[in-house]
Amino acid sequence: MAGTMIEIELNGAPHRIAPGQHLQDLIDALVLTNQSLAVAVNREIVPRDGWPLRLLMSQDRVDVVRAIGGG
Repeated sequence: MAGTMIEIELNGAPHRIAPGQHLQDLIDALVLTNQSLAVAVNREIVPRDGWPLRLLMSQDRVDVVRAIGGG
């Protein structure tokens, strides 16, 4: 993808992505597809079925938390 990258904040650190990416694209790029995750954008939880619809914008704050099983 040619063009200017945009910067988001991913789990508190700067992260560059191509413009026009949706939340699902980010999850796929992080190789976290099909894992138990909780994802928030700008401190708002985004349900899994909303990931393909949520367009990421410059300066969005994305928090991805993996569920860890234990006992």
